[in-house]
Amino acid sequence: MSTTLATGTAPISTAGTTIPNSFEEIHAAVVALQPLLREHSARIEEHRRLPADVVELLRGAGVFRAAAPASWGGPGLTSVEQARVVEAAAYGDVSVGWCAMIGMDSGIYSGFIDQDTARRVYPSLDLAQSGWIFPQGNARRVEGGYLVSGRWRFGSGITHCDVLAAGCTVRDDEGEPVIDPRTGKPEWRIALASPDEYEIVDTWHTTGLAGSGSLDYAVEELFVPAERTFAFNRPVRTGPLHDAPDAILRKMSGVPLGLARAALDHVRGLAPGRIDRETGLPWPADHRVQQAVAQMEMELAAARASVYSTLERQWEALELGSERDVDARAETALARYHAFRTARSIVHRLFDLVGGASVYRDRSPMDRWLRDANTMCQHAVAQDSILQLTGNILLGGESTSPFL
Repeated sequence: MSTTLATGTAPISTAGTTIPNSFEEIHAAVVALQPLLREHSARIEEHRRLPADVVELLRGAGVFRAAAPASWGGPGLTSVEQARVVEAAAYGDVSVGWCAMIGMDSGIYSGFIDQDTARRVYPSLDLAQSGWIFPQGNARRVEGGYLVSGRWRFGSGITHCDVLAAGCTVRDDEGEPVIDPRTGKPEWRIALASPDEYEIVDTWHTTGLAGSGSLDYAVEELFVPAERTFAFNRPVRTGPLHDAPDAILRKMSGVPLGLARAALDHVRGLAPGRIDRETGLPWPADHRVQQAVAQMEMELAAARASVYSTLERQWEALELGSERDVDARAETALARYHAFRTARSIVHRLFDLVGGASVYRDRSPMDRWLRDANTMCQHAVAQDSILQLTGNILLGGESTSPFL
């Protein structure tokens, strides 16, 4: 696999190379890319999307095939392993980590449609997925499929994706929602199509995650065959990635964990050369700095342990087919929420600790990391509503989330 980034945006060919196909190989390949990704973070942000050569480096590292099943010849990584790959990518660049996390959904989505159809939708293990899955659009039933219409936001990675998902409410000829007999709620389906079939709307002018290319996309009455649509409560492939519908969320914590680790390592690396302006103390001897760094290391270690221990317990229970009580269902969502919020807190405090030097975008990554931390915490998984949703089921209520 090439590890040279082009100065422009021309794709780097991976023809003739062997794509990593195990957790150890993929993780090592991504770790090897970290210095290159860090070096080109400013270019990634300036493009407001992943440049084509960066995408090809991720593809060549096996990132997009991470969740592809062993039955297809893929690595079939567990949720823990997927999160660790995402964490390694985010350590290099946060927008890259975010797009890696979204892009590997191809292996998960492929388990919800007929497997012959899935191989046609995903003819290669290394195709990148994108799309907003919540039912922002409408899908009107017609013979053989659905007419899909709507506009969706936050299409992270849409500028380089191979397959684009669009979440829809199914409607009848009169425009009324079709009720799903399994849930008693309006039927929610995800349509899979080529990004070329949509109008891509360049709305991604943001503070953080600027390089993720999370543009809007829209379409009017696009015909999508029924076999290229799916519902998360009706998997075709069995196993821990499909027996519970939250598989696409489990790896998300890798992004904040990688960001916080990168920021802490950066500031610790600065310490030997810094002297406190007021006290004249070198940072390594300054009790204030010592305590701050230790506190943040403790918090990150606790958040990381919570994420990976809860994912491991969930995976084991799903492998065994064990019943998961409300505490088990809540703990993964809470660990994920906590990882996002803890990472943001750490980056904010490190930004303040470094002081005025943090604000120079051309000299320090702190400004970018601060903006990335704030933007990622606007995702639904990091909102306070997660506390309400989990608290509700912990106190005996019925879940109102399809992922909990």
